[in-house]
Formats: sequence, C-alpha cells, structure tokens
Amino acid sequence: MLTITTANVNGIRAAARKGFVAWLRETTADVVCLQEVRATETEIPQDVIDVPGWHRLWAPAADKGRAGVAVFSKESAIAHRVGFGSAEFDTSGRYLEVELPGVTVASLYLPSGEAETPKQEQKERFLVEFGEYLGALRKREEARGREVVVCGDWNIAHQEIDLKNWRANRKSAGFLPGERAWMSTLFGELGYVDVHRKLQPEGPGPYTWWSYRGRAFDNDTGWRIDYVVSTAGLAERAVKAQVERASSHEERWSDHAPVTVTFE
Repeated sequence: MLTITTANVNGIRAAARKGFVAWLRETTADVVCLQEVRATETEIPQDVIDVPGWHRLWAPAADKGRAGVAVFSKESAIAHRVGFGSAEFDTSGRYLEVELPGVTVASLYLPSGEAETPKQEQKERFLVEFGEYLGALRKREEARGREVVVCGDWNIAHQEIDLKNWRANRKSAGFLPGERAWMSTLFGELGYVDVHRKLQPEGPGPYTWWSYRGRAFDNDTGWRIDYVVSTAGLAERAVKAQVERASSHEERWSDHAPVTVTFE
C-alpha cells in the first residue's frame, strides 16, 4: 500500500503552532506533499524536524516568505528535481519532484491568479508551460515503467460540483472557463486522472479550502482545489480518498484541509 497526503499549510511556522506537528506525528501517510510553506529549510520549526521517520526535501521561493513546496517521505528519495524547466517559474517555490521506487511524486503550488490582472496573465503562462511539461513527464516515466502522482493546491475548481457558490464565481480566478478547460485537457489528452473524483464521482464537494472570512467553514462554503492527480495505471489502484476536514473551525491549522489517497 502507498498512502499520499497533500496539504497547503498556509505557512509551516504558523501551522506548527496550531496543530500541524500533532497531525504529522499521527498520520499514516508514506508521503506528505506540502504547499505554501513560506520558509527555507533552515527556517523549519524545530518541533517539525523532531518528528522521527521523515526524509525532507524543500523548494523555497526566491521571494522570501512566499510560496514554497516540500515533500516529506518515509523512504529516502532516489533523486529529486526543483522546477520543471521554466526560466520564469523554477525559482518561485511552486514545484518539487521526488523519485521514489516505482513512482515519481510531485508537490505543486499553482498560482492563484486574479481575474483581469497581470497575476492572471502569469497564471496562464504557468498553465501553458506546466501542461507541456506534464505531458512530457507522463511519457518519460511511462517509458521507464514508472507511475506519476502530482499532488497539491491546483487553485482551480474543475467542475460546478467542486465549489459551493459556483454561479457567483463564474468570473472569478480559479473557476474561469479557460482554467477549467485546461483541467479538462489535463484529465483528457494529457492522460492524467483526478483520483478523488474517480473514487467519488458524485458531488457536491468534498471541499478542501474554506475562506477564513465569515462562517465559510461552518457552512461548508468551500472550494475543491487540492487534488491528487496520477497517471491512469496508478489511479486504477487507488482504493480510498478522503479530505481530512477538521471537526471545528478552532481546530484548523490551515485554511486548507489535507487530502489523503491510498493506493494498493
């Protein structure tokens, strides 16, 4: 069995103070992919380092205090790669790829964007480059007899069932037609599978992110933007997917919930 969790920690130092360390001690995951860590490897809280049994790889952003991804694994990596060959994005702390026996696991923090602004233009450039890379990655690893899992905060709700207030967000970043079409291409011609949706095709939700504003969490007014995406062969071996939603607003250590998938 292989169990993989993805979690946007919304700042690992803040998350460590709020309950992330207890979660990390108790998780049964073999691999944990983190996003928005906002820290370099030397800035990891000591109580995170003190959790035994983990190998850690870090890809911080060049801009201090922003973005950053990491992969924690019970088994040491054979090799790893920071970025996907992009002159614009490889130092932005948004992609880290780790080779483990038989499978390549990546942690992704896709730009959030902002409709009709330069931030959205940046997101669109990322999607173009990253889509090309994902297609090449699948073919490369397939030729090596390996599977691929890309976990993370994709910052796009693919379908109407993936966010509560979809009608009000049709012109919002994260649910724009072009973004959703890109996700359809990812799950179509690029050959990847939304593993959670494969196991649980009916909606609405389950959501993975809720704003800290108002009572979004209490009312389950959320978005499903955190995905475990894999090549088709591995997706066929998925047996369980769950969103580890906190039981109360006060017990949250991030505005995102961990998403955990188990493969045979």
